[in-house]
Amino acid sequence: MTCIEKAYGSWKSPITSDVIVAETIDVGQVTLDGKNVYWLEMRPAENGRYVIVTQSPDGHITDVTPPPFNARTRVHEYGGGSFTVSDSVVYFSNFGDHRLYCQSPGEGPVPVTFEKEMRYADCIVDRQRHIICVREDHTTGHEASNTLVCITPEDGTSRIICSGNDFYSSPRVSPDGSRLAWLTWDHPQMPWDGTELWVARLKKDGSVDGAEKVAGSPHESIFQPEWSPDNTLYFVSDRTGWWNLYRHRHNHSEHVLDMEAEFGAPQWVFGMSTYSFESESRIICTYTQKGTWHLASLDVTSRTLEPIETPYTYAEFVRAAPGCAVFCAGSPTEPLSVVKLDLATKTLDVIRRSSQLVIDPAYLSVPRPVEFPTEGGLTAHAFFYPPQNRDYCPPPGEKPPLLVISHGGPTDEASSMLSMRTQYWTSRGIAVLDVNYGGSTGYGREYRERLNDNWGIVDVDDCVNGAQYLVEQGDVDGNRLAIRGGSAGGYTTLCALTFRKTFRAGASYYGVSDLEALTKETHKFESHYLDSLVGPYPERRDLYQERSPIYHVEGLSCPVIFFQGLEDKVVLPNQAEMMVEALRSKGVPVAYVPFEGEQHGFRRSQNIKCALDSELYFYGQIFGFELADPVDPVEIENL
Repeated sequence: MTCIEKAYGSWKSPITSDVIVAETIDVGQVTLDGKNVYWLEMRPAENGRYVIVTQSPDGHITDVTPPPFNARTRVHEYGGGSFTVSDSVVYFSNFGDHRLYCQSPGEGPVPVTFEKEMRYADCIVDRQRHIICVREDHTTGHEASNTLVCITPEDGTSRIICSGNDFYSSPRVSPDGSRLAWLTWDHPQMPWDGTELWVARLKKDGSVDGAEKVAGSPHESIFQPEWSPDNTLYFVSDRTGWWNLYRHRHNHSEHVLDMEAEFGAPQWVFGMSTYSFESESRIICTYTQKGTWHLASLDVTSRTLEPIETPYTYAEFVRAAPGCAVFCAGSPTEPLSVVKLDLATKTLDVIRRSSQLVIDPAYLSVPRPVEFPTEGGLTAHAFFYPPQNRDYCPPPGEKPPLLVISHGGPTDEASSMLSMRTQYWTSRGIAVLDVNYGGSTGYGREYRERLNDNWGIVDVDDCVNGAQYLVEQGDVDGNRLAIRGGSAGGYTTLCALTFRKTFRAGASYYGVSDLEALTKETHKFESHYLDSLVGPYPERRDLYQERSPIYHVEGLSCPVIFFQGLEDKVVLPNQAEMMVEALRSKGVPVAYVPFEGEQHGFRRSQNIKCALDSELYFYGQIFGFELADPVDPVEIENL
C-alpha cells in the first residue's frame, strides 16, 4: 500500500477520543471465591462508576453491584481494596455515602455501617463472619484517624482492634483463624519508605492480643503479607535493596528468593497483590526487571523459580487457586485485561479486556526501552514510541514532534502496556517518550531513592536528558518538544517548563505548582510526603519556594495548557488557577480547562474526550500542524 505523504501531527487516525471513551474501561482488584472470579471495572460511560463483576465456573459474566452503587473507597484518597468476597457474599465500600454494604447472591446491597464520616478499605472476613478492615475516621478534627477495626455485620457495631499509628493496611487472617497480620507506618514515612509487619493472636470476638513486630523499620518497606495454606506468614521486603519474598517461621524471617528484581510495588492503593498461593508449596508470582513484568511459579520448598511464558509485559492483582491463576495483564499490543491461566496446560483465557477496540497492528506503535545518560554519570530509563500509522509517511527530511510523559506519583512507574491514549498521539504522527525518571519504581530501592531531597531536580533532569538524547539520535525534532504529566508528573512538567528551556509547550493535568501550599493543604496520606522528597517543612521552607514554579513564573515563557478537576482534594484547583493567572498577566499563551465533578484523575467519558482533543488542538496551534479531524477548539489566551 502506498502511504500518503503528510506532515507529522496531521495524520488521520482510527484511534479517536470518541472511540477511546466509548470502548475503554479500567479493570483491577481481582478476587477469587471458590470457583468464581471477581474483579472491579471503572466505566467512564457510567460517569466513572466502579462496578464489581463476576464470572461463574460456566463462563457466565454478570455485574454484581447495581446502579447507582459505586464500589469505590476514598481511604488515603486514592482508595483501592474496595471489596471482598466470602462464601459468595460480597462486601464493598460505596463511594456515595462511604458506608460498607453486604450483598448476598440474588439480593440487593444492604448497609452494614452507619452514616458517619467514616471510610473503609482492605476488608477481610474471619471465621466468625466479622469484617476486619482499615477505617479512616474523619470526625476527629483536622487530621483523620486511621485504625484497624472489627465490624459485626448483623448490627454494624465496630471495635477498634489496632490503633496508635498513623496508617494501617493489609489485615490478613491465617487459614486456621488463629492469627492476624497487618502493616503499619507513621509520618513522615510513605509505605515504600518504611513499614512494619505485626502479628497478633486473633480471638473469637474479633479482638487481638500478644501483638509483636516481626519485620520492618523506618528504612525497610514491607509489602503484601500473605499466609500460606499451612499458616506460614510470607511477605515482601526491600531490605536488600530489592523487593524480594521472605517468610517468617520459628521466630525468624528468612529470604525465600534472592534476586535483583522487584516482587513488590509502591502501595499507593489498597488490595495490591503480586503473588498468591496455588498450593502449600507453590506460589504464582509476578516481578519486574528493567521495566518489564514477568509471571513465574515459585516452589517454596526448593526455592526455585520457574518462568511462565506469556505474551504480557505487565501484570498485577495476582490471585491463585489449585490449578489456576487469575490476574490483570497487558502488553504493547494488548490492553490491560483480566486473564485466567490454566497451570497444567498453560492455556490463557482472556476474561475481560479493558478495551474492546480491535486496531490493526499497523496503526500501533510498539515501544522500545531506552537507557540514556543523565546527570552525575548515571543512566535513566524510558519507553520510546515512534510515530506509527500504516496510511501515512512524512515529507522528506521532516522529524516528528516529541511528547515527553512524566508519570505521576512521583513514586510510580511507566509501563510498556498498550495505552490507547498514548496511541492517540503516535497514530497522528507525534512521538512519545514515557520516562521512568530517577525515583521511579521497578529498578530497586537505590534508583527509587534518587529523588530523595531532589524532587523537581532529578526528575526534570531525566525528562530533559531523555528528550535531548532522542534529538541527538536523530529520532525527533528538537524544535518541537513538549512535555505533559498529571499530579506529581504535572509538577515535573511545570518545573521543566519553568526552570529549563528544552521544551516549547506543555500540558499540566492537576499538577502541583506550589509545594508549600501542597504540604499545607493536601490530605493525610501525603501530608509529610515532601519531607523526604524536598526537606522537612517549615525548616526548609526556602527549598519549597525555590522549587515551586509559582514563585518563578518569570522563567516560564512557553505556552501551557492546564486541566483540573474542581473537586480535587489531593491537588487543590488553586494550584492550577494561580499559574493560569500568573501566565495570563505575563502575556504567555495559556489555556485552562476545568471540569466540574471531577476529582484527582478524570473518570467521566465526556471529560476524558475533552481533555484529549483539547490537548491535541493546543499542540496543533503551537507547533503549526493541521488536525486531520475537526475538534472543539479551546480558548488559548495571549496567542
